[in-house]
This record gives sequence, C-alpha cells and structure tokens, in this order.
Amino acid sequence: MAIGGMMPEWRLSDAPVPYAQALAFMDERAAAIREGTARECVWLLEHPPLYTAGTSAAPGDLLDPDRFEVHRAGRGGEYTYHGPGQRVGYVMLDLKARGGDVRAYVRDLEEWIIRTLARFAVTGERRAGRAGVWVRRTDLGAPWREDKVAALGVRVRRWVSMHGIALNVEPDLSHYAGIVPCGIEEHGVTSLLDLGITATMPEVDMALRAEFDTIFAQESAP
Repeated sequence: MAIGGMMPEWRLSDAPVPYAQALAFMDERAAAIREGTARECVWLLEHPPLYTAGTSAAPGDLLDPDRFEVHRAGRGGEYTYHGPGQRVGYVMLDLKARGGDVRAYVRDLEEWIIRTLARFAVTGERRAGRAGVWVRRTDLGAPWREDKVAALGVRVRRWVSMHGIALNVEPDLSHYAGIVPCGIEEHGVTSLLDLGITATMPEVDMALRAEFDTIFAQESAP
C-alpha cells in the first residue's frame, strides 16, 4: 500500500523534461519507495523528440538512427518514440503491497488508458500479443485498420514499478518514421488529434487523474 496509507504524489511538468533527468528521478524515487521513505508517485510529462529502446529492441527496427537522440530505457518492449504532444505517465508504485501481480498491473495500466480515452468518446482496445492500446480506424474508408494510440513499457525493480504509459494527444506522427514502433510493421500509430479529437493537455491530465483513482485508489487504502 502507499506509505502511511497515503495516495501517490502527483507531479505535472509543463516544459519538456530531458529523458536522462526522468530516468534519474525514477531510479531515486523507486529506491526511496522500497525503503519506505517516500510516497508512491505518478509523473505526467512530455519529452523532447527522442527514441527509446527497450530490452527487446531489434537493431533493424531503428530506421533512422541520426534523426533524434536514442536512449536505452531499461524497460520492457522495443523501440518507441517520445516527443511534444505526447503525454507520458511514469508510474512508481509498490507492487508488492498491491498484491504482487505484475501481469495484473500491466492490465490495469491498459485499463487506465482505455477509460481515459472513453472520456473523449474514443474506444480503446487491447490486442493479444500486442502491448499498448489500439483503436479501429473506420474513418478512413474500407477496409478498416488498427492504429496504436498509446504505448506501455514497464520495469519492475524489487517490486517497485517504473516507466509506464505514453498517450498520443497531438504529437507529430511523422516522427515515428524513424523506427518500427514496438516492432510492429503492419499497423500504424494515431493520436487524439488524428482521430478528430481536440483535447488540451490539461484536459487529458484531468481525465488521467480521475481514471487512475478509479483503478488504483482502492489498492492504496490503509
């Protein structure tokens, strides 16, 4: 459970946060959570344009290595993109105190995104064997296709979670051309704006906060 029965601390950053700075914070905060000296934490932020490589990233999936900085993330998964217009949620929770089920935690992260999207009248769906949250594109004519609107990447160290989610609000989708996102070539990526939804980042933050509480709050009760 959260330290002292408290809810996680929420941090919101308006200016883009350098990736190395975010990694350093997560490492430090996760260690403090393990030691019982800090509360759990959810950090909502944006990054400058960059690519990250998870532990399963295939070298051939980095199509344009000189386009943006490339960072080794230490999380699970393959290559992904971060940049302005994408809301990243770094989630640092004590999973051992929350039942010790990593698979259930990943499903909860997916559910968090799905419920957030529903607030904007977007139907997000899971797909077996494909991490993240997907939408059916029927707005482009037949045949319909599936695009990824949010990515997941998780690292668990001594039962404390790090990394988390990345929801495309209004990023430059052309930036994905430098990688094979998550190693999947046969499907595309989209965003709320690409789906015709105009949402501000504060509105997305409010939705993420409200839906996080519906899924995770009861687990933090003393």
